[in-house]
Amino acid sequence: MDVSLFTSCRQRVVDNCSKVIVGKEDAIQLVFTCFLCSGHVLLEDVPGTGKTMLLRAFSKTIGGKFKRIQFTPDLLPSDLTGINFYNQKTGDFQFREGPLFSNIILADEINRATPRTQSSLLEAMEERQISVDGTTTQLEEPFMVMATQNPLENYGTFPLPEAQIDRFFMKLKLGYMNREEELSVIRRPSSSQIVETLECVVSLEEIEQLKQMIPQIQMSDEVADYLMEIVTRTRTDSRFTLGVSTRGAIALYKASQVTAALSGRDYVLPEDVRYVTPYVLGHRIASGGPTRAGDVEEYIAKLLSEIPVPLETIRK
Repeated sequence: MDVSLFTSCRQRVVDNCSKVIVGKEDAIQLVFTCFLCSGHVLLEDVPGTGKTMLLRAFSKTIGGKFKRIQFTPDLLPSDLTGINFYNQKTGDFQFREGPLFSNIILADEINRATPRTQSSLLEAMEERQISVDGTTTQLEEPFMVMATQNPLENYGTFPLPEAQIDRFFMKLKLGYMNREEELSVIRRPSSSQIVETLECVVSLEEIEQLKQMIPQIQMSDEVADYLMEIVTRTRTDSRFTLGVSTRGAIALYKASQVTAALSGRDYVLPEDVRYVTPYVLGHRIASGGPTRAGDVEEYIAKLLSEIPVPLETIRK
């Protein structure tokens, strides 16, 4: 199978977003991976590291309809889904669509909204549909929720329930830039000005074509067994109180396929699985007792080091 379209689109996406976000090529590719897998992404990091700017740049790069929602404690579910209102001119009730009727949704500071409003995202994220006044409406495809949250603040925030966290395909952290990268950002024009000049470089038609090719990316039995060993260990290891769900295992499989394709291969290697494991599984497991930031990442790294990597893989 020819995977040149994968590598071509990846390069275009990374190059375009890098005009705004400097030194975060891996994060850009991971967001693109989520999009190709029809998944949602959660960016969690301290303020000012470029979370919102990265997602704005990505939405400009992909095209399609984009809506940004600033989550606040007074945000209502109807502010997301839309409402039925009475039109006095026609004498009928009409439906006014909410911002969820878009291709890409930026849910900024999602943990500031109340649980009731957060739960209104659940149906949209999982079922690609919303229900208003007993009427169910299908959402457009592609549909992706890109959410941000600040891990440091507790006042005025509402932690996401496990059911909603599990619906995010990946959880990413950007971290700080290095000295040279940060200096280049300080000296250039505002990132907000640059992001408005970005053009769409990958069409939705190309995205759909790539999605149809993903099932053709082969994974040998040896690599599949390696993947399942990782998943099983999270459920049996005493260091974890909550293991990976079946949804998480499926996400790891798909992410490994796309990672291989974006690397120019039509088959999956163990390193593809290892690369995406922390991002796909990190937010789906919990360790026992009080934890500090980075504990889960350390546990996953140790877990991966304990599982033998297949030395020979069969390309089918």
